[in-house]
Amino acid sequence: MLKQRVLTALMLLPLAVAAIFMLPLQQFAIVIAIVMALAGREWGAFVLPGVAPAKLVFGAAIAAILAALMFFVPLESLWLDGQLNSVYQGITIAGALWWLVALGLVLTFPRSSTLWQPNAMLKSLFGQLTILPCFTAMVALKGWVGDFDGAWLVLAVLLLVWGADTGAYFVGKAIGKNKLIPRVSPGKTREGLAGGMLVCALLSLVAWQMVPNINAVEAIVLGMVTGLASALGDLSESMFKRAAKIKDSGRLLPGHGGVLDRIDSVTAAMPVFVTLLLLFGA
Repeated sequence: MLKQRVLTALMLLPLAVAAIFMLPLQQFAIVIAIVMALAGREWGAFVLPGVAPAKLVFGAAIAAILAALMFFVPLESLWLDGQLNSVYQGITIAGALWWLVALGLVLTFPRSSTLWQPNAMLKSLFGQLTILPCFTAMVALKGWVGDFDGAWLVLAVLLLVWGADTGAYFVGKAIGKNKLIPRVSPGKTREGLAGGMLVCALLSLVAWQMVPNINAVEAIVLGMVTGLASALGDLSESMFKRAAKIKDSGRLLPGHGGVLDRIDSVTAAMPVFVTLLLLFGA
C-alpha cells in the first residue's frame, strides 16, 4: 500500500506542477473542472449512499454548473481593473464561509449528522459548497493580475496544504497522544495539528516576501489559517465518509483512494486563502 501511494504521488506531482505553470488559464480551468467533476461524482456516494446512479448524477451536475460558469463568465473578464469578477468572488467567499459551518458540524459530530444525514438536498448543497468554490478560487489565483505570477500563488497553497499534512503526520507519529476529534478521525492528534501549524508558520515566514502587498504578520495569519482550513477539509470529508459508511471516496488513484481523498484539504484551503488575500487587499 505504501509503495503504491509513493509511486502514485511521484507520478501526479510533476503533472500537477506542469499544469500549474505551463497551461494557459483556459486549459488550466478545463483541467481543474474535470478534476472537480470527478470529485463531484464521488460526493454523490455521500448524498445517497448505496445508490449507484447518485454518483453519476451529482458528478454530471457539478460538470454542468462549471461549464455554465465558464460560458457565462469568460476567463478574459475574470479580472477587470484589478477586481475579481463578482460571480467568482461571491462563490469563493461563500465557500470560505461554508467552512465555518463545516467546523461546527465536525465539532458536534455525530450529533450534527442527525440534522443532515437523512437530507439528500442538504448533503448535495454541502457538496456544491465544498467543490465549486475550490474551482473558482484556484482559477482566480492562476489568473491573478499584476506583476505577480498567479501560478506561484496556486503552488503556495498546495505547499501549505502539504506542509500542514506532513508536519501533522510526523509530529503526531512522534509525540501525538491527545486525540483531536476521535469521533471523526481517530488517528489525528492535537500535537499533530500543532506540528502542522508550525510548518505552515515557518513556510509563511520564508515565503511572505513573495506574496504581493501584505506584511509578515498578514502572511503568517494567511499561512496558518489556510493550514487550519486544510486540516478541516480533511476532517470534513472523514465525517461525511463515516456517516455514509465509506472507507475511501473512490478507487481512481492506486493507494490513495479517490479524487476527493486527495483534494479534501485543498477544497477548504483554496477559498479560504483567496478570501484572505482579497481581505488583505493583496
